[in-house]
Amino acid sequence: MITSETLSALDREDPLAPFRDQFDLPEGIIYLDGNSLGPLPRRTLARLIDVTREEWGQSLITSWNKHGWIGLPQRIGDKIARIVGAAPGEVVAADSTSVNLFKLLAAACALRPDRKVILTEAGNFPTDIYMAEGLVSVLGDGYEVRTADRENIAAAITDDVAVVMLTHVDYRSGDMLDMASVTASAHAAGALMLWDLAHSAGAVPVDLNGAGADFAVGCGYKYLNGGPGAPAFLFVASRHQAAARQPLSGWMGHAAPFDFEQHYRPADGIARHLAGTPAILGLVALEEGVDLYLEADSEDLRRKSVLMTECFAALVAQECGGHGLTLASPADATGRGSQVCFRHDEGYAIVQALIARGVIGDFRTPDILRFGFAPLYLRYQDLWNAVTHLRHVMENAEWDSPEFRTKAAVT
Repeated sequence: MITSETLSALDREDPLAPFRDQFDLPEGIIYLDGNSLGPLPRRTLARLIDVTREEWGQSLITSWNKHGWIGLPQRIGDKIARIVGAAPGEVVAADSTSVNLFKLLAAACALRPDRKVILTEAGNFPTDIYMAEGLVSVLGDGYEVRTADRENIAAAITDDVAVVMLTHVDYRSGDMLDMASVTASAHAAGALMLWDLAHSAGAVPVDLNGAGADFAVGCGYKYLNGGPGAPAFLFVASRHQAAARQPLSGWMGHAAPFDFEQHYRPADGIARHLAGTPAILGLVALEEGVDLYLEADSEDLRRKSVLMTECFAALVAQECGGHGLTLASPADATGRGSQVCFRHDEGYAIVQALIARGVIGDFRTPDILRFGFAPLYLRYQDLWNAVTHLRHVMENAEWDSPEFRTKAAVT
């Protein structure tokens, strides 16, 4: 049986506990939604003020050289590379996850010109499918997006598949695929492999090069705490960089952008996957989040993530049994990201009732209550307190109120 004292003891022994003070967390809030938007690192606000007042305010346009703005996408990319198992020069921070998917899907298709299929999973995060459909509509010429069930992907990789696009950790359930095994299946069939790391980077161990991945994308505003709308990142394995060409041939991906040539020449290496002018303030905030993450021990982070998700699932079963909450995440932590999800017919209203009590999780249609666990700032005691609130919501049917049933624009 898990008790409040059990969890308090874990907090006293937690090597990551000092990191909590590095975040500006609202008093009285239990934040279990870092898998949607990470909280504000204290250092980020100070850095943004400095960059705005001193660099932008005083150095003005000379900051591109004087303060190294022009190199931020590659500099931050090299830092993210350490988190996702990539080498220096294989990752760049830029644009959004959706835009980066479009770029890399196009590059992958061009590398397999005799194949016309983009294979993904049925139920993948919608933007992944939307971007693939958008690319296919542009390419024409018999290209198609094909889907298969997540558990049957390997069998669906036929000899007409150019690229397999999968999300490593499922956004609804937290189910985590075996990256190396699936990548090997794609390569055995002659296809390229593109991974979406939106719920992986900063949440679970990732080793892109160890798995043999060809391409990957990820976002900066979840577990990397880069702020709302933070720049995303993309990975291109070094073996593909000379041949891979993305279609958004903006000036920042040019070999000599300030020569202002009339025709496009792609830059060498990862820089060719840039497009427009970098969003400096967003990149600055992202760098602070990434730097903070890199200060923690990766083994401590994964150990705490696993223990927190295990404790939370067990606590819900212990304290809220009989209220219709069904575990929707894998029971085995080795196959689960840093989130725990439950199904309930009144999932949306329950989440809203929890938010009213100061416990912030989120909802995913049709019936998923989703709770994310970021080891850098969460305490084990937060788990006890969150489940106590959940028990009260369920026992007293607090969710059964019109104010909690009315869906907002963002769920």
